[in-house]
Amino acid sequence: MVDASFDDGRETPLNLGAECAEDLTVISTLVQDAVFPANEMSWRAAERRFALLLNRFRWEDQPSAEKRGRAYERVQSLLVVDTVLGVASQGVDRKDKDIVLSLLSISFEPEEDGSGYIVLTLAGDGAIRLKVEAVQLSLRDVTRPYVAPSKQVPGHDT
Repeated sequence: MVDASFDDGRETPLNLGAECAEDLTVISTLVQDAVFPANEMSWRAAERRFALLLNRFRWEDQPSAEKRGRAYERVQSLLVVDTVLGVASQGVDRKDKDIVLSLLSISFEPEEDGSGYIVLTLAGDGAIRLKVEAVQLSLRDVTRPYVAPSKQVPGHDT
């Protein structure tokens, strides 16, 4: 048996779900360095759903792009969290409609009963904290990939 590689799914849009903290780790890796305008966040309290339209760097395609000398790509993806009971944010100015936020990671802080908090950590000390009944999250690519405007792999100051 041979393990799957990133090249195996290079041209296929992502459509993934997470139902536990371990699943969330995979999705967190794939959305690292995604960017989105603040006005692309939506919380529908009656539906208990929080959604973000992200411009996601295609980490799964990076090795192939480097190997073949192709441009790095981004793709628009919809990140949806269900069973959301409440939303709080820190360091996010929702009034500034022109602000672009950068997602660094997604994590889960469990409580004793299986509920807990999904935390979206943003660059610049910002965060979005979602109170959830359970981990129920999906990530789905909704456009074709496009050349990353920077034409570079995202980097971080250490």
